[in-house]
Parts: sequence; C-alpha cells; structure tokens
Amino acid sequence: MESKNETASVTADLNAVKALKAHLALNVRNVSQSIEFYRKLFGIEPSKVRAGYAKFDVHNPPLNFTLNQGVVANRGALSHLGIQVGSTDDVLATRQRWNTAGLLTRDEMQTNCCYATQDKTWVRDPDGNEWEVFVVLEDNLPETAACECNEPVLNEGALSEACCATETKEAIQSSGASCCSS
Repeated sequence: MESKNETASVTADLNAVKALKAHLALNVRNVSQSIEFYRKLFGIEPSKVRAGYAKFDVHNPPLNFTLNQGVVANRGALSHLGIQVGSTDDVLATRQRWNTAGLLTRDEMQTNCCYATQDKTWVRDPDGNEWEVFVVLEDNLPETAACECNEPVLNEGALSEACCATETKEAIQSSGASCCSS
C-alpha cells in the first residue's frame, strides 16, 4: 500500500509531464478508403503513409491519429469519437466543411445527451466509426433528463440511428441507462 508521501510524489511527477498530444490508433479494413475519409474529416493530408498504415498529425485538436489496416470483424467496444468545440457556430462551420468535402452529416441540435444539452453533427467513417463535433450548451442535467438522441436517419447509407450507441432510443430509455457512455 502506498503512503501519502508516495502518492503525492507520483501526482507531482505526473503534473510535471507536459503531454504533447493524445494518440488514437484505429484498426481499419481498407487503409486507402479510410485515408480518403479522414482527409475530409480533418481537412489535412496524412503526414505518413506506408503499406497498411497512415498517420495524420492533427494540430487542432492536437492528435496523433493513425490507421492500421487489418482484419476487422466489426467495430468492437468503441462507442464513438468526438471533437468538442466552443460554440454552435464552430459546429456549423465544421459541418459545412465536412459537407463541402462530400461527407454525409447528421445534426442533433438542442439535444439532451450525456446529461448535457448539446448541439452536434455526426459523420461515419468507412468502418462504421461515428464521429461527432459538438458544443455543450448546458451541463450536469439531472439524471432524470430524457435522452433526446437517436433521431431517425434520412437513408440507409447515412449514420446509424443512435446517439453515442447503436441501441434504439426506446431501449435506452426503458433500461434507465444514459444514451452515451461518455
């Protein structure tokens, strides 16, 4: 068992470390298809491309993002990915950039999700991973606040019918669970 002094020392050491950026590595079925999608999502070219591998050095938000090609049966336990921004105008500007790049977007404005009121828009990558750009308008809603996520999509090729999950709104609400895992 650690003493208070050891715990304080570890905490002080961690506070002294300046992280450069987060790293996220996704397994993908086809790295070429995924490169095309992520060029549009991030609005940049990959900084490194090799057989079955690509790296995007994203500056805003700071992210070391890599794609690793391999056998992928399904999405796995990943719920979704997101970029939090400062305003609804930022959400709308990102949506416009994604639409201009040819990505299909789905909006959820003034939605209660993850115990917060948010404005957001979603896209889906070639492997089914959902990305949202969102702003939190009001946080820490009571646990009894309804989840208004999961609006129906416009067509089969669009995003799934879920906010932060692949369950239906009714199933989420009847279980008493939150619509989001974050």
